[in-house]
Amino acid sequence: MATEAARRRAARLLRHWLASTGRRAATFQRTTWEAWHRGASGLLIAPTGTGKTLAILGAALVDAHADGDPRGLRLLWITPLRALAADTQRQIEEAATGMQLSWRVLRRTGDSGSTERARVARGAVEVLVTTPESLSLMLTHADVGERLRWLDAVVVDEWHELLGNKRGVLLELALAHLRALRPSLRTWGLSATIGNPQQALRHLLGSGNPGELIEVAGKRAIDLVTALPDRAQRFPWGGHLGLAQLPRVLAAIEKSRSTLVFTNTRSQAELWHQALSAVWTGADAELGIHHGSIDRSQRQRVEAALADGRMRCVVATSSLDLGVDFAPVDLVVQIGSPRSIARLMQRAGRSGHRPGARSRLLLVPTHNLEIAEAAAARVELAARHVESRNPPGLSLDVLAQHLVSLATGTGFDASTQLAAARQTVAFARLTDHDFARVMAFVTLGGDALASYPQFQRVVQREDGLFVIASAAHARLHRFSIGTIASDASVRLTFVRGRVLGEVEESFAARLKPGDRFRFGGRTLELVRLRDLVAQVRATAKPANSVPRWLGGRLPLSGTLAAATRAQLADTRMDSREMRALAPMLQRQREMSAVPNADQLLVEVVKLREGVFWFLYPFAGRLAHEGLAAVLAARLARLRPLSIGYAMNDYGVVLRARGLPTPDVSLLRSLLDPEGLEEALANGINLAELARRRFRDIAKIAGLLLPSRPGAPRALRQLQASSGLLYDVLSEYDAGHVLLEQARREVHEESLEIDRLRAALTQIKAGTIVLGTPARLTPFAFPLWAESLRGHLAHEDWQSRLARMASELEGR
Repeated sequence: MATEAARRRAARLLRHWLASTGRRAATFQRTTWEAWHRGASGLLIAPTGTGKTLAILGAALVDAHADGDPRGLRLLWITPLRALAADTQRQIEEAATGMQLSWRVLRRTGDSGSTERARVARGAVEVLVTTPESLSLMLTHADVGERLRWLDAVVVDEWHELLGNKRGVLLELALAHLRALRPSLRTWGLSATIGNPQQALRHLLGSGNPGELIEVAGKRAIDLVTALPDRAQRFPWGGHLGLAQLPRVLAAIEKSRSTLVFTNTRSQAELWHQALSAVWTGADAELGIHHGSIDRSQRQRVEAALADGRMRCVVATSSLDLGVDFAPVDLVVQIGSPRSIARLMQRAGRSGHRPGARSRLLLVPTHNLEIAEAAAARVELAARHVESRNPPGLSLDVLAQHLVSLATGTGFDASTQLAAARQTVAFARLTDHDFARVMAFVTLGGDALASYPQFQRVVQREDGLFVIASAAHARLHRFSIGTIASDASVRLTFVRGRVLGEVEESFAARLKPGDRFRFGGRTLELVRLRDLVAQVRATAKPANSVPRWLGGRLPLSGTLAAATRAQLADTRMDSREMRALAPMLQRQREMSAVPNADQLLVEVVKLREGVFWFLYPFAGRLAHEGLAAVLAARLARLRPLSIGYAMNDYGVVLRARGLPTPDVSLLRSLLDPEGLEEALANGINLAELARRRFRDIAKIAGLLLPSRPGAPRALRQLQASSGLLYDVLSEYDAGHVLLEQARREVHEESLEIDRLRAALTQIKAGTIVLGTPARLTPFAFPLWAESLRGHLAHEDWQSRLARMASELEGR
């Protein structure tokens, strides 16, 4: 135990080291150090680039120096991204050297090599930087208690990025287990600004564990500029402004020393990198691309080149969203709407990533309504309105995975683990009945699968502990730990063997030898596809396609949606963005109306394809999908109709021959929030949605056993086996715990039923504005375009949209 005198000497050394680097401790950092030294746990919330890492790290450095530079694992640093792990390791090593500590800092992530893993296993480490998945993997080893016997603290970096998903739930369970092993353990979280800080603190520390919430006053200065088109079209469609803004983006990059260009999808990153490459005037090595499907070695080269100033521009996705300290970056370009205020702040903070610096962000809309989103984002930034991150509740698939991890390690006592799970906020409402069902699942697979040995993964020993059934089950479980469900992957390699990365099998399966596509900044030609390995060669010929990955669409947050709607209804036009949209909005008002916040606009348009209903609730794409299903079901009760529909984040369109021309009374009955669940069940194939959701849940819970390492299961086999299991359980074990979870998640997540119910309740209390324009309005045109997308080839679709927009403009 360090003396107070030793602690004061260590604190002076910390101040001297900071001064030698041109820094001094901020007030919030000193407050955090004091809380740490009192033995408290807590959550520090501060804008990006203000020094959160040092606020926690400084206290740990002082402790270690005062204790005489102790040996053994003392600090566990959890990070959500592998790229962030490398940068965090560097920061900790630099700080430890500055404090004259001989700390050994290692990383243990999915990118770690066998040497790093072996050093971690030997305990030759004082600080371990790892991910939630790798921490869960650590719990599967029988000597986990020995490895952690000196552990003083756990730091969870970028907690806001984990809070709203199942990765955060898995981490909550792991942290509860660590606290059981080390009752005196400190737990600290680092987070950017979020809308529900108290809830974030409770989920981090668990039920009944008091902690300190430290929020940094003030806000990060963000210079937000919108790249406006020379002439915003009055009849736009999604994506039409995208690459047309390339000259503006290039000009901004050339005026900056270094730039990060963020896109919302990996496919978009490939397209923008290709476009920039075609007009790039600098050296080829100064332009890079970075996303999670590119091989680790290439990602690390890009990170290193960007950090030391050798790379002027990198096109990236969320793989570079978080915390990586690229001090040379002085401009961020966001392609398309960031879809939330929190993401906008996070990405803007990558530029000027140091205390006191201003962030510069160029927002490049890809269609007209994203121009309005940009205006709305500026207003919300000024008001500091940041979205909440809402954690999932009762993710029993994650609990099942955690229990099997414990069984694979030291084994567990069922009553002890029930109590431990209830110590987390995620499972505070876990009933005895639900826990018993999860136990039945991990030991038997459930009633319908009890006679199959492969599902009997956990057994009870004579001493009462539950342990893994066999070494084979342990190997399979370790191979499948994690909660990120995705399509099966195909590894990309050159013919001579060098690995480039991976694409999803659903894309690779459509390729034939000789087909060309863009990946990792190269144009590649497929040579052969065999055993989930695609061998390719580089080519100078133009690409035919770009890979598409599942889960690409980012949802529009409720905060930004409401603010965008307010901007559209505001007739003052007091921003550059809204003045640019004035011609479109004027045309919308002439043909129909622009709704206020308490109004629902409904447009009925007769075209040669049939009658179209356009509704604009501004409730987000997922809620609009549910709304379309509800309307279709309720209309079908009035008359037999074959109804097609499409949606975007702003509205929904229904199309059918024989669709009636409604009045306000009919619309109110169709949009009544009463009986919403029944209407959804009648209007959409919930069983099919649950079947799709079941596949991901079954993978997380371990019901779909992975293939052995080196021989991945093909996607079609996985889909077939998940479908078969779903059908078997539906018929013979309809109350199976995973089936019920799949149904619940369809309502809560796939269709955002709470957001839909809130929208319908608002419509019921407000006014319906009904219009019957003779032609498509500017608001209706992008929805009409969405309704065509699945019926025409891409080129035909683009051509028809351009022709229709030109005709409408001419009229």
